[in-house]
Amino acid sequence: MGRNKTRRLVYLTLLSAMAITINILESTYIPALPYGIRFGLANIIALITVELFGVKEMLIVNMMRVVIGNLLRGLIFGSTFWISLSGVLLSSLVLILSKKLLKLPILSMSMLSALGHSTGQVMMVMLMYNQSGMMLVIPYLLISAIPTGLLTGFTAQGALRLLKKNVRF
Repeated sequence: MGRNKTRRLVYLTLLSAMAITINILESTYIPALPYGIRFGLANIIALITVELFGVKEMLIVNMMRVVIGNLLRGLIFGSTFWISLSGVLLSSLVLILSKKLLKLPILSMSMLSALGHSTGQVMMVMLMYNQSGMMLVIPYLLISAIPTGLLTGFTAQGALRLLKKNVRF
């Protein structure tokens, strides 16, 4: 394996480890707000990854976060896994479309990604538990996606500025 490929693999491994750690810490130590609202701090790593490396690498990091994060918490293939996976898949799809098709800035990508994550999770809960009443929660989740998306977007933006200045990719 060439030096550049090895370097790239090391960075992706580090980004995956950070995303997994942030995900576990947030779900363990930061209680959800009403209606299950969370900050989505691991999305910071997804935003950084898509900006530094691209779509394929972001998908790898996001999938590692869901699979290994749920595996470490003993929740693999339970309802939490599928709900998390559906949120990450829709969030990733929205992130790809907003970056590649719409060419949006990172703050907009972050907010739209948060919207996608919430929508994906609600859709999976509705499907798994036959709970159409979950539609009532969507407005709260969509409204909360704006400040949480801005929080993760600003954080990713600041981290990217520092990384690009101080790290050779």
